[in-house]
Amino acid sequence: MKKITTLLLLSIFVYSCGVKQTQSMLSDGDYDGAINRAAEGLKTNKNAKGKQDYVYLMEEAFAKAKERDLRNIDMLAKDANPANFEKVYNTYLQLNNRQEKIRPLLPLKLLKQGRDAYFPFEDYSTQIVNSKNALSKYLYDNSKLLLKTNDKMSYRRAYDDFAYLESINPGYKDVKQLMDEAQFKGTDFVNVFTKNETNMVIPTRLQNDLLDFSTFGLNDKWTVYHNNRQKGVTYDYGLIVNFRQINISPEQIKEKEFIKEKQVKDGTKTLVDANGNVVKDSLGHPIKVDNFKTIRANIYEFRQFKACQVTAKVDYVDFRTNQLIETFPLTSEFNFEYIYANYNGDKRACDDNYLMYFDRRAVPFPSNEQMVFDTGEDLKAKLKAIITRNKFRR
Repeated sequence: MKKITTLLLLSIFVYSCGVKQTQSMLSDGDYDGAINRAAEGLKTNKNAKGKQDYVYLMEEAFAKAKERDLRNIDMLAKDANPANFEKVYNTYLQLNNRQEKIRPLLPLKLLKQGRDAYFPFEDYSTQIVNSKNALSKYLYDNSKLLLKTNDKMSYRRAYDDFAYLESINPGYKDVKQLMDEAQFKGTDFVNVFTKNETNMVIPTRLQNDLLDFSTFGLNDKWTVYHNNRQKGVTYDYGLIVNFRQINISPEQIKEKEFIKEKQVKDGTKTLVDANGNVVKDSLGHPIKVDNFKTIRANIYEFRQFKACQVTAKVDYVDFRTNQLIETFPLTSEFNFEYIYANYNGDKRACDDNYLMYFDRRAVPFPSNEQMVFDTGEDLKAKLKAIITRNKFRR
């Protein structure tokens, strides 16, 4: 019984909060918010006496929302500004959608008045079609005018308007073709290339790998990077990777000798006390314990080492003005390090993770060209970070 009472009180509290929230929305002029909240409350037991407040509030909100929307449409029509076509179209959609939200709930009873709640629905299909056609023509004509300008931002606005037109009126005239044109005209094309200001040869495969922007994932809706110039494309910007300096260390082999010791188990022995007497257990048997011995190994370690540092800069150039926009430093390092070793003694004295070095022998050092190429992954990551943080057009 106590549980039922608690649930009942909780339901009354939730209902009361919902009604107050709906009343607040209605008072604030958020008529559609009030309708949505009331509709939620009426999804179940819509004709229950406890749901009457929601019915009254929905009836009032619908009347006020409809009156407001029709008044706004009348005002926009009198203004006769083509730029208002979208507002008119969306308002008619709003009028229709509001009705469709309420329609599944009908009829809604007003028990005290002995009548159904009044929702004067209208057929807005003609107005929706007419306003959509007017908006479509306006968007089409205005966007075509934008395509005749010489401004990329206008081309992008034209693209967005064509895309919106295609969404509300699919297949309208040649909109898809014009969208492609607007996107091409609105795109910033960036030519990416390298310059070598060092006294060394930059490996061709490094340059190709560095400029393979298809692996960078940097192309976006309005920016496309090309490492090879394409016919019919006017490039707006240049991204130039200038190699300034390459430092390669001499090939080095560093030798090191050290000793490792470890105690290991070597059978068992009889336990004796401080006086040399055999220690026995409670049954009189001699106690046996592990016997340990110290093993030792002399380690001769050889460490092959060679380092490469590539210093470059990334120049952003505006091809339209032939001006340098900005420069960013770019530095990468790659170290070749290889360890091998041999020993005298018992190799068990070494740590397990060191034992692999005993199976190795000296290897050839990588060439200078290979060292420069091996900086590539780090260079690509740093170059991508620069481009990601610094867009050409902000």
